[in-house]
Amino acid sequence: MTQETRTRAGQTPPPVRDWPALDLDGTDFDPVLAELMREGPLTRIRLPHGEGWAWLATRHEDVKLITNDPRFGRAEVPGRQVTRMAPHFKPRPGSLAFADQPDHNRLRRTVAGAFTAGAVRRLRPRAREILDGLVDGMVRDGPPAELVERVLEPFPLTVVSEVMGVPAADRERVHSWTREIISTSGGVAGAERAKNSLYGWITETVRARAGDPRQDVYSLLGAAVARGEVAEEEAIGLAGPLQIGGEAVTHNSGQLLYLLLTRPELMARMRERPADRGPALDELLRWIPHRSSVGLARIAREDVDLHGVRISAGDPVYVSYLAANRDPAVFPDPDRIDLDRDPNPHLSFGNGPHYCTGTLLARMQTELLVDTLLDRLPGLRLAVGPEQVAWRRRTMIRGPRTLPCAW
Repeated sequence: MTQETRTRAGQTPPPVRDWPALDLDGTDFDPVLAELMREGPLTRIRLPHGEGWAWLATRHEDVKLITNDPRFGRAEVPGRQVTRMAPHFKPRPGSLAFADQPDHNRLRRTVAGAFTAGAVRRLRPRAREILDGLVDGMVRDGPPAELVERVLEPFPLTVVSEVMGVPAADRERVHSWTREIISTSGGVAGAERAKNSLYGWITETVRARAGDPRQDVYSLLGAAVARGEVAEEEAIGLAGPLQIGGEAVTHNSGQLLYLLLTRPELMARMRERPADRGPALDELLRWIPHRSSVGLARIAREDVDLHGVRISAGDPVYVSYLAANRDPAVFPDPDRIDLDRDPNPHLSFGNGPHYCTGTLLARMQTELLVDTLLDRLPGLRLAVGPEQVAWRRRTMIRGPRTLPCAW
């Protein structure tokens, strides 16, 4: 990062704002992010870990520009101690998250077949069968039930395990590792142990699948390594984040359902107009604060002038999809949930080359969860007061830890 940063006009840059890791209840929007959005399109932030400061873009237009512009890249990030949210930071070679073109497309091609529209469509009946089995058990036992424990955790875990090719006997321990990795509560040592365990298991699995004709992710990677299309360490680094990504469906769906369970008008609308649930889900996905703080940085590869501010070559830059989804220039009255909002160009699954690989899979699971729970459980409601719902703490992905329900 440059020692001196100036605007084009030679003015002093915006002050560096500390952004602490906040434990927020419910679906409250992060007050620090709200303040940064008011301060300007580009601000500077310092997060709890790493070194120095970074630029933050919050406007929808700027977020789309930066995430699509090759002047901003991720490949340099692993070699830097960029200010960050996570206490642990040890990216592995092959991770799509830190690959720039042309490597990004080369790596993504190896697993793309497992996440196409056709693959997700073929998986849908099996996913519905898994979900129905879980709801059957809950209905059989009767209310009340802990919805996170009974459905929201095991459903995405089972689906992503089948897509990835995780044997049933290994699924619980793989889930325990991914849960530890996305948490910030165990500190560096706990996350490092979980990462070492997960990636050790992935290494053994990829090696064992070299000649496997199946189309799960680990078999696709094993075959790609055998053909020399990717190095083994790249295949391992690519698989880890895909495996961890299943956690997001649990917590995003938990937030969606919490909103429906605490806002009767939303629940009534979803029940009365099932044919319109797709666009309504887009609005809920736009609105929920699905993560804490920001995700992964980019590094400016050259000087870039934006809004009269010079981002110098070597400066780290963050974008906030949460802020972009509340940009009043794109979403009128952005803090209001409008299930009829049209158009709705939300960025909840990212943008540009790093658009979420599992978007179609995540969306399919979310649709099934909402449809199945609302259609099979008449009168679904919280079994406790909203203030008694426990929320995840010290985590990068926000969501309810418990969701006791009756019907």
